[in-house]
Amino acid sequence: MTLPSYDPRTGEILGTPAPARQGKRTPGGRLAWPVPLALGIVGGILLSLGLPWGWAALLVAAIVPMLDTRPLLAVLALLGGGLGYGAAQVQAREPDRIAPWVGALVTLRGHWDGQFLTLDDPRARVALAPKPTQGPGELVVSGRLIRPEGRRTPGGFDQAAWLRSQGGLLLPTPKAVLVRATVKDFEPEQGLRGWFRRGLSAGLSPRLAALMTAVELGERGDIGRETFDEGFSVRDAFTRAGLAHLMALSGQNVALLTGTLIALLGLLGARPGWRYGLPLALLPVYLLLLVGLSPSITRAVLMGGVALLALSVGRGKLDALGVVALAAAACLLLFPMWLLDVGFQLSFLAVLGLLLSVKLAQRLPAGWPQWLRLALAATVLAELATLPVIAHTFGQLPLVGLPANLLAAPIMVALVPLGFLAGLLGPAGWLVNWATAPLASALLWVAQTFGSAPVLTWGNLSAGGFVAYGVAAAGAVAWLLGRLRGQWALTLALACALLSWLPGQLRPPRELVFLDVGQGDSTLLRVPGLTMLVDGGGSVGSDYDVGKGTVLPALRALGVRKLDVVVATHADTDHIEGLSSVLRGLPVGELWVGHLKKGDPVLDAVLAAAQEKGVRVREIRRGDQISAGRVKVTALWPEGKFWSTEDNENSVALRLESGPFAAALLGDLPDPTENFIHPGDLTLLKAAHHGSRYSTGAALLAQTTPEDVVISVGRNTYGHPTQAVLDRIAAARARVWRTDQNGTIRWPLP
Repeated sequence: MTLPSYDPRTGEILGTPAPARQGKRTPGGRLAWPVPLALGIVGGILLSLGLPWGWAALLVAAIVPMLDTRPLLAVLALLGGGLGYGAAQVQAREPDRIAPWVGALVTLRGHWDGQFLTLDDPRARVALAPKPTQGPGELVVSGRLIRPEGRRTPGGFDQAAWLRSQGGLLLPTPKAVLVRATVKDFEPEQGLRGWFRRGLSAGLSPRLAALMTAVELGERGDIGRETFDEGFSVRDAFTRAGLAHLMALSGQNVALLTGTLIALLGLLGARPGWRYGLPLALLPVYLLLLVGLSPSITRAVLMGGVALLALSVGRGKLDALGVVALAAAACLLLFPMWLLDVGFQLSFLAVLGLLLSVKLAQRLPAGWPQWLRLALAATVLAELATLPVIAHTFGQLPLVGLPANLLAAPIMVALVPLGFLAGLLGPAGWLVNWATAPLASALLWVAQTFGSAPVLTWGNLSAGGFVAYGVAAAGAVAWLLGRLRGQWALTLALACALLSWLPGQLRPPRELVFLDVGQGDSTLLRVPGLTMLVDGGGSVGSDYDVGKGTVLPALRALGVRKLDVVVATHADTDHIEGLSSVLRGLPVGELWVGHLKKGDPVLDAVLAAAQEKGVRVREIRRGDQISAGRVKVTALWPEGKFWSTEDNENSVALRLESGPFAAALLGDLPDPTENFIHPGDLTLLKAAHHGSRYSTGAALLAQTTPEDVVISVGRNTYGHPTQAVLDRIAAARARVWRTDQNGTIRWPLP
């Protein structure tokens, strides 16, 4: 029996050669034609989006073939540019069939696939918030249709861009979100997917069933609701351990399933045509009827299909880079906006890294077992290839990805085929799941153990950071290919690291950041020597963790690795609920509290998190100060003489001074209490209580004469900010900045 293998000398996929059918070999080192085509398509899509990177991609696509002494391929690159531009334009002009109902309360019926609700009339797809806990099936749901939001905070989720990337020429693009979605009726999914899902869970505990559904079908909704005893979710544990890709359908699934089938057919004595042709015929069924279209699995099926086709007809050799480029071209022509999808980027970057794994394995000690060298090389290169995207998107890097993946890989080799067999058996899947249960438990143990390890926080990468990484990566590739000496590759990498590190040291950030946390408050002060977070937002009447889902990602994206001071202004959910996750997620020096109110569940949770992490709690009073360089922060309130029964009147108020600049943060202080704090002349005033009519009075504005007023506010039923407050600010001739309109507001300090 002969299985596909990889030739390290030529970079080709090898199979069973059939000399009579061999085509003319391409001379070594010649560029495969899909490469400039794919680069051209990328450039065309970027140009259609108005991004300047498009011209750079087209230029590279045109120059690379000329370096390979085949300038005619430059024409193919330009053709790819036209095709990419046209495909993106076709998707952009797709009619918005849901537009007449946006803003209205509606009841919709459609097929829920765990991600979107697909409607038959009109033909459209809609996102639901919150996601139903029910599995895929026919769903009747009611709520209000709204337009998706873009990125509101650094490192935040760009829902509008993500939804655009989920459509294409074969699927309508989701263009609306049904908020406060309430399920009225539900019928579980039938057919092949329903049968397969019942097999995956037959005889398994809910946690193991959720894991198998994620591994085999890529549906991670249920696994996201499962938690370990330590308090973090199973899904978070996989991410922190560097194992998140195991729950995203990819080439690993296709390789394991087709490899198992090829091996079985080989044992049965099937000829090469059947041995590779049958898996090839089943791949479209697997993609379209079972797992559905997604960037990683579609890429894997296309690549696997090309390789199996060549092997089944006896072609025998394939250019691996050409196959990857061809798969990318096909994906992007059908789904142009996948180019901006993180899953698509990670999938192709990982594969490009894997193409060099044999080269790296050859440079490891020859005395090591070959399987170990290949496993180490593949894991390291996949992680290095995806490193900048992971750091930029998620704000943290796993530190234990290598050992975790080495332990998880052999488990997956057995788990994926067994789980697939259990799914095929449907309700009789318990006949196989007695064997999948211990394997799934072992995988969970690996995720739990390594997911408890620390992670390296990282900020958003600038364009210069991506360029520096690309130059360093090019040097490393040249070393692996034997075209650059190791010392020069290392020197280049160190130089790029130094050049990307220096700007932040020479010009450290000095700013106030008013985070958009919806109807709530969260303000970050960061200057050299002092990083202070005032409040952490909260979500009244919802289980959404603003601290974990919004504030922490924003802090990481901004490059904040620790907080010197965290201030809980007062015991209101929309101000301090998110601080519990912040205290657990980042090292914190001190927690400042104005009034240690007894018996308040939200404040008690914050204090418990501080005690758990050993954070000192300080009850501050008027006149308390902290300084860093020319920046001084002074507490204006509370005085500590009298405690009102109203939380708002106990709010911590702060004055910030930086040279000629002065700002005041007033929490939820009401009028007339705000008139007792005497903040002095101000450059910037953060309006108290989200623009409530009971705050930001005319007397305060006359006393402080601010040039600008920031209002932290979100979608609400209180009427914030009230017209009375806006009129008073206008009368004071100050400019208004609102987080519900401007998103996160970053204010530079002198």
